[in-house]
Amino acid sequence: MILLRTITNFGAHRISLHITVCRMSSASIKFRWGLSASDPEQAPVLFVGQPAHLNALSWQDVRCKLEPRVTEEVWRRGLSVTSPGDTSELWPRGATVGLLPPRRSRHTAPSRNHALSKIVKSALRSAAEEYIVLVCRKRDVLASAAAIARSVPHYTARSPTAPLAPAASPPPASRALTVEICVAGDEGDSEDEGVGPTESALTDGTLSNEELSTIQDVADAVRLAAKITDTPANIMDVDAFIEEACKVAKSLDIAEPTIIRGEELAERGMGGIYGVGKAAAKPPALVSLSYMAPGATETVAWVGKGIVYDTGGLSIKARTSMVGMKGDCGGAAAVLAAFYTLVRAGPNVNVHAVLCLAENAVGPLATRPDDIHKLYSGRTVEINNTDAEGRLVLSDGVVYARRDLKADTIVDVATLTGAQGTATGKYHAAIISNKSNLESACVSAGLVSGDLAHALPFAPELHFTEFCSHVADMKNSVADRNNAQPSCAGLFILAHLGFDWTGRWLHVDMAAPAHCGERATGYGVCLLTVLFGKYTNSKLLKALCPMR
Repeated sequence: MILLRTITNFGAHRISLHITVCRMSSASIKFRWGLSASDPEQAPVLFVGQPAHLNALSWQDVRCKLEPRVTEEVWRRGLSVTSPGDTSELWPRGATVGLLPPRRSRHTAPSRNHALSKIVKSALRSAAEEYIVLVCRKRDVLASAAAIARSVPHYTARSPTAPLAPAASPPPASRALTVEICVAGDEGDSEDEGVGPTESALTDGTLSNEELSTIQDVADAVRLAAKITDTPANIMDVDAFIEEACKVAKSLDIAEPTIIRGEELAERGMGGIYGVGKAAAKPPALVSLSYMAPGATETVAWVGKGIVYDTGGLSIKARTSMVGMKGDCGGAAAVLAAFYTLVRAGPNVNVHAVLCLAENAVGPLATRPDDIHKLYSGRTVEINNTDAEGRLVLSDGVVYARRDLKADTIVDVATLTGAQGTATGKYHAAIISNKSNLESACVSAGLVSGDLAHALPFAPELHFTEFCSHVADMKNSVADRNNAQPSCAGLFILAHLGFDWTGRWLHVDMAAPAHCGERATGYGVCLLTVLFGKYTNSKLLKALCPMR
């Protein structure tokens, strides 16, 4: 394992981004190539990477971050005694080394991004100025940067006078976190041979300003998606979500979003979104952001479930099940943020972000079990569970993408079913597609991006019968909850496009990976950006993209 370039020469390339943390404090994260001189006593530093990559660093490479507090002997001893997945302090509360696991299974990411997030969360000191030295292969940089970004939550409502744990000190008014990237070589990583892309753009050992800009955009977008998902519904209601979409459009200098809202939804036949959100104080909306590429011959649409709060409706959730339902808008948040990154990367196809926004509230106008709604597809749906609302809003969204936006490829992203966590676990989204090549590309993109995904069975003839209705075209919830619930939920959405639709459709159910504990992860931003990277002008995204 060798370092591909002298690290002390890397300082010329840098880019910064300042992000205001909601309410009480501000934080910035900036990514740059190479190490600068700093004193760990004044600015704590975390070195993190796989053991082979960190051991490949020479003392001359790292001394600028450690001297005079840490000697070469202490540095080497720290590397030798630290267990993989753990950290060791080289200087009290000043210099820390964290080792990523050297081995991985075939269904986890080569970047070890989940272990990286845990190490960063445990090692950050919340100092006014702080550094992370990230040592990894170039093909793992994007996933690693996203893992670090999600470790620094963007939203907080804590006040400066909030009670603190014993011996705790209040956080500084502003924080500056700098991530300095050292690109390691691929030699010795036999375990990952044949996994992920091997283009020369990922093995040249350098990071250009353009590549750093892409990395920064993705990290920014991950934090944006997590912030929207973390913000409670009394603040992030439908109105506020629409404002976020308008801010993104303005920052990208594109046309204002198309907004179809309230009674207009009913007039246009979008009974899914309208029926779910009509009982709430803030009317539901379908919001569409569009980037039209000159001369484009293909159109891609991403459709996100944006339930800003889900009580379950009249099929109301239990007390413990309702807690956390502010995060039921994670799919729309991911779609909005990923749209930002893709447009910033200069797509050569038309790209649309369709946000299906509503609050599934209880009230006199709430949809009742036994009600029948007519969706935008023209198909009628008998409601047998008002807590199966996400598929209703998404069905209107995907048909809008096909009919109004003329999309050739449609991806819907949602925190859709609790059964997803049972089917594929807390870290892998469950995916289903009508095209096997798109399904396999998504799984590969999950490994490359760190947003892991695992395919569900695609068998409409075995599963769609669960929605049989005697009075409508279909019911909205399955008859047998033991028969592939996540697959059935996806097929419900495809049924409104039509099982004979010749375009490409992908369904991403990310109910579990959208959160880690009580915090949102921004899941989906990296997955979508990498999966569709070939349609951009970004050399890094093109090289990472598994679709060819």
